[in-house]
Order: sequence, then structure tokens, then C-alpha cells
Amino acid sequence: MPDKGTEIYAVIEAPVRVWAVAAINGDRRRLAALHGQLADRLGRGDRIVYLGNYLGVGGDPLGVIDELLEFRRFALTLPGAEPWDIAYLRGIQEEMWHKLLQLQFAAEPREVLRWMLGHGVGATLEAYGDSTETAEMRAREGVLSITRWTNELRNAMHRRPGHDEFMASLRRYAVTQGERLLFVHAGIDPARPLSQQGDTFWWGDAYFDAIEVPYAGFACVVRGFDRKHRGRVARPGTLSLDAGAGRGGALNAACLSPDGEVLHWLQSA
Repeated sequence: MPDKGTEIYAVIEAPVRVWAVAAINGDRRRLAALHGQLADRLGRGDRIVYLGNYLGVGGDPLGVIDELLEFRRFALTLPGAEPWDIAYLRGIQEEMWHKLLQLQFAAEPREVLRWMLGHGVGATLEAYGDSTETAEMRAREGVLSITRWTNELRNAMHRRPGHDEFMASLRRYAVTQGERLLFVHAGIDPARPLSQQGDTFWWGDAYFDAIEVPYAGFACVVRGFDRKHRGRVARPGTLSLDAGAGRGGALNAACLSPDGEVLHWLQSA
């Protein structure tokens, strides 16, 4: 799944409009309904950015990935479409899944696992055919048992067509060509440059509300996950979209001009 940019970030080239989709949280039904609306509106020069949390609590995390791949195939049949016109950000859930597959390297694997289970990774475990009980047992048994277990998880992911490639395609953030729009999953520290944000993209959501002036020259910073799930929150220089999809709330998407003006809203309730 190639894209323009680097392994860290995606560059959205020459957009006429950019459709930004909020955190999905395993909610395939709402994502499919949103895609139905989006399919009728996509035009030449449109780009799509998905803002993370495809996995997690909403009941069908693997179905969400399948739906994203299916819609990608449709979008790439449209006139002028290129593979790098669609970008996928890594959300909290995908970051935890990535770390879970490396659990054998953690200094305190049982504590790390317990923390991740408390933040929703168990839903993804179960979707891939495992369980929290097995995870806790393996963590108690030590490094060799954890290594065998994480290899089993990788094999389960391999058996789902396209899932490996999808997870490898995820980026920390996305920018439009000319750096007018910045897309992040949850947060960004306005006091630090992009190269020094680290885990802030996932765990720094409190910083987002503190942004009072345009960050680093960007007209707008758009995020997909809000821990409070407040829906559409627009402030000078920022836009937050999360209305609680996967937790009983709606799934939002915003269509933006290259300068950050909101042109259209979509919502799947």
C-alpha cells in the first residue's frame, strides 16, 4: 500500500479537497454507512485521511480493516486516483497492538499487558481468535512463552488477507503538500516540532485543547480521537472530530479545503 512521504508521515499531494475520518473504534456498521455517503461525493482531486483507531472496542475491529480495504479498492477505480491519495494514521489501538506483538521485550510484561488490556486491546485480541485469559497466562510464563504467543498472534493476522500490509501502511501523521493542513490521531504538543512529538500523537490529547495560535504555520490541525468524545469542536487553528464511534456515538467526517475551511460534514449515526 504505497504512499507519498516516509515511513513516519504521509504527504497529501495537490488536494482539491481532503476528507478526514474520525476514530472508528471497531465500528464497521457506521464506517460502511459513512463510506456509502462518501462514495457519492468523491471527486477528482479529493484525498482521504483516516485518523486512526480502526481496532478496539466497537465489536468488529477486523471487519473495519476489511471495509477500509474494500473502499480503498473502490476509490482507486475513480478517474485520476493514485494509491497515495489515501492515508491511514496509526491510532492508540494500533500503537498498542504493535507494542503487544513485541511484549517479550518489555521489562515488565505483565504490567504492560495489564495496562493495555485496561485500554481496550482485549477486543482486538479476541477478534484475532485469542483471549485476555491466554494473554495473562503467557505473560506469567516468561519470555519464551510470550514469544511463542506473539508469533501466534502474527500468524493470525497473516491469515487475514491485506491486514499485514494495512498495518505496515500506518503513519504517525499526515501533512498536505505546502504544509497547510496537519492531521494527527489524538494530540500534539505545540511547544515541540513534529520530529520531537514521540508518543504525543497518541497520548497527548490534553495538549490539543491548549493550542491557541496556529501550530508551526499550519492553517489547521485536525485530529480524530478525543478522550471526551465531544464531537465536532472547531477552534482557531484546530478541528476535532470524535463523536464516540464504537462507544455508541456517531462517526464523523469533515471535508476540508486546502486552507482548512470546512466545506462539508458527513455523519453516520
